[in-house]
Amino acid sequence: MCRIAGIINKNVDNGINRQLVKTMCNALQHGGPDDEGIFETETGLVFGHRRLSIIDLSNNGHQPMADVSKKAYITFNGEIYNYQPLKAELVALGAVFNSNTDTEVIIQAYLRWGVAGFAQLRGIFAFALYDVQNNVTYLVRDSMGVKPLYYHINNGTLSFTSEVRALNAAGIATEDNPSWRIRFLAFGHVPEPDTTLKNVFSLPKGNMLRWDNARQSYTIKSYYNKPAAAAIKDINQARNAISGSLRAAVKRQLIADAPIGVFLSGGVDSSLLTLLAAEQLQDKLKTISIFFNEKAYDEHAFQEVVTNKIGGEKFSHLIKQQDFDNCMPDIVAAMDMPTTDGINSWFISKYARMDGLKAVLSGLGADELFGGYPSFKRISTIQTLQKLPAFLFNGANYLLSDRYKKISYLANPHQLALYLAMRAIFTATEIAKLLDCDEREVNNALFDINIPLEKDLQGKELASWLESNIYMQNQLLRDTDVMSMNHGLEVRVPFLDEDFQSAVFSISPALRFNKHQPKKLLIDSFENILPNAVWNRPKMGFSFPLQQWMRNHNQMTEESLYTGGYAKNLIRNFKNDKTHWSKAFALYLTQLHAK
Repeated sequence: MCRIAGIINKNVDNGINRQLVKTMCNALQHGGPDDEGIFETETGLVFGHRRLSIIDLSNNGHQPMADVSKKAYITFNGEIYNYQPLKAELVALGAVFNSNTDTEVIIQAYLRWGVAGFAQLRGIFAFALYDVQNNVTYLVRDSMGVKPLYYHINNGTLSFTSEVRALNAAGIATEDNPSWRIRFLAFGHVPEPDTTLKNVFSLPKGNMLRWDNARQSYTIKSYYNKPAAAAIKDINQARNAISGSLRAAVKRQLIADAPIGVFLSGGVDSSLLTLLAAEQLQDKLKTISIFFNEKAYDEHAFQEVVTNKIGGEKFSHLIKQQDFDNCMPDIVAAMDMPTTDGINSWFISKYARMDGLKAVLSGLGADELFGGYPSFKRISTIQTLQKLPAFLFNGANYLLSDRYKKISYLANPHQLALYLAMRAIFTATEIAKLLDCDEREVNNALFDINIPLEKDLQGKELASWLESNIYMQNQLLRDTDVMSMNHGLEVRVPFLDEDFQSAVFSISPALRFNKHQPKKLLIDSFENILPNAVWNRPKMGFSFPLQQWMRNHNQMTEESLYTGGYAKNLIRNFKNDKTHWSKAFALYLTQLHAK
């Protein structure tokens, strides 16, 4: 797991490109503290790499890397979980390897199978691969979009990196995307493919960008085959598919030559992964948990239910208001782009690294697959409301309480309005007041996002798609990656394993989503190992007492930081506990970035 960067432009002096790539790599050092490398050609191609050693810890894992014959070069961020069987297959076909790394397997898979080899990879990855003979470069991102990959194209130059801030640090792209503040205040993140910087884009998941080094032209297209349509309609067959494929995913994602553990929050998903990992590692498993003095948020008792059933080292950390106050500047600095999430990921990653781990498993992704969010219950009602005449929603900003104002988005027939009606931070009217702009400008920016929406989905299937492709993709995955890599930690997500995803999507939605109990199919599939006390309780999520902590955070509630009467009034309401912390935090981050 690493950080990558690069520039390709045959018309620019290599010394300039090398210095720019070096600057980007320096900005990415936190995500690759173990090693660095630069590869360059005489034709204006420069690859950079910062390494976090997980597999083959020797110098053989140094990147950028080439195959034995120097036919291809790669700079790679991620892990390929099926690299061992792929390597065996490639060796049988005549491939020769220099190392025991998964990195070299990618190169040989490409040399043997071409771009079709990318679809054979099972893992989390983002890489740039240079084909010497054909003089082309491929930027490739994993099918679930776990690992980030950003690109910028200008005047025949392709620049790419793992974090947006690196392009800014090198002076390659410094101009603000004019719409990012509007989108951030609505979504709580900046949705892909856009970023905070103008003309800097996220490569879509499961896609590859093919750059012709000589012609300085490119194409982007998918390399990934989507899971088959639903076929399993028998409940026992469905449970067996879930049980078998998740066990297989956990087993192969525990492969590492560095210390590995599990994030254990005490909820269903992390508890299940902990128990499955313990089946493989027994007393070698390490668990990382955090708890609070605020009892309403403390899951320590549920964590102990699980840790009492397993061996291995169990690390548990108390986080208090003072820790939040002291670490807040570092948390904000760790954000590659503003987000209203990620504080929990920053803390748990910090402690995991302190406890000697370099890789951990996370339960991220199960809620989206099996109906774990309130949106799965609300979606049908929201869809019905959207069919009402638009004028009925005009008074929502003034007649409804703060909690329900966001249904004003349903005046717009766009599918994104459904998501915003359920999860928006601010309404379009509020954003216009905060940014002192026209409300039409706000709506144009919000509903002109290049998200490939699924038009034919309804009910819980639609909720699953929206949660997976907007909330999880742009907020949970991005925040988990940037916050963990800030501490030099790799986070693996077995629920997003390609083969597990295929198994889940082969199951009839009628079985996958239960009308009465969230995640019932997942829970029932592991009823023999999952304690009743873990699943038979109200859902908490991985939550912090942020309403209290942020209200007590002096800088965040300092009215002089904010411009405009509407913003100042919002902060006053927040201090009086009349506004949710997510609004105050979003406004705080927006003001910081305006400085």
